[in-house]
Amino acid sequence: MDGPGRRPRRRPRPGPEDGVSPARAVLRWAGVVTGLLAVAAAHLLARGGADPATAAEALLGDRSGLDHRIVAELGAPRLVTALLTGAALGVAGLVLQTALRNPLAAPEFTGVNPGAVLGILAGLQSGLVPADSAGGALAAALAGGAAGGLVTWVIAGRSDAGGLVVAGLLGGALLAGFTTLLLAYQPSRFGNALRWLIGSVEGRVWEHLAHGWWWVCGWTLLAWAGAAALGVLSGGDEHAASLGLNPRVARALLLGAAIALSAGAASLAGAVSFVGLVVPHAARWASGGDPRRGVPLAALLGAGAVTLADAVAQVATRLLADGGAAHRLGVPTGVVTALAGAAVLVTVARRSRHLPG
Repeated sequence: MDGPGRRPRRRPRPGPEDGVSPARAVLRWAGVVTGLLAVAAAHLLARGGADPATAAEALLGDRSGLDHRIVAELGAPRLVTALLTGAALGVAGLVLQTALRNPLAAPEFTGVNPGAVLGILAGLQSGLVPADSAGGALAAALAGGAAGGLVTWVIAGRSDAGGLVVAGLLGGALLAGFTTLLLAYQPSRFGNALRWLIGSVEGRVWEHLAHGWWWVCGWTLLAWAGAAALGVLSGGDEHAASLGLNPRVARALLLGAAIALSAGAASLAGAVSFVGLVVPHAARWASGGDPRRGVPLAALLGAGAVTLADAVAQVATRLLADGGAAHRLGVPTGVVTALAGAAVLVTVARRSRHLPG
């Protein structure tokens, strides 16, 4: 019970699983998984050239025709890349927002994403990271993401939640400046820089997933294992300490997991924006504010969001190709997520103006 003169502790808003029978909860989870499978199927067919039967045969190991090989060697790894990228960003965003108690915390607003991209480009420019090295890109993204988060932390100092967002924007602008300087210094070395700066899963093959799949899956499981601590931290440091949890240590470990997931996503697809900001809000609402349900929901919803965005990007690319822009312009996944995320935020902001209080 809250003591006299103290502000009552805010309780999680009711979500769709609060007061719902286990049977209905199972049905809702089944609906989320079914929706993800439907989006994945649409993604495989969005490229064109393969019907559902051909795609299914290719996934089952048939390599007899050209369309089968295209699905198996290009379509399937692109799909897995989108799923892993979305899952990593969704979970990373949920961990950041909950651990920092800031609904605007996201990989792109905390310096982590800009730092990861800068790390990759710096590694490529210095020659420390070979152009096709999946492990090198992951290590460079991890180092850059950690450095970007540290820059934001130093700028923020002892700021409150609002100050942390401002510090993240300032840190991101600083890192973006270094990235621009790097690109201007030797532009000829960065022919594919656009995919890292905007975010794209195009051109990913199985070799690019050699390290990314276990990295993202492993850190997602670790974040899920720490969901109980995440829930305790959401009540504040005093609340966590009263329950015997060291808030600084717990927050540092959880933020480390968020940075690792953000780096994994950046090493796979570059700076895909808004997924780590918007998806956690949907996951929290759907889980009733319980991180133990929120973490897997954020992974599923994030995976579906990026996969759907890339399917839209592929359809848009086909339409541009029909208009004579083939082989000159492909719509990056990050463009679709940025436009969709901005539209969602504008809608939410407009609706919030009409809410009482």
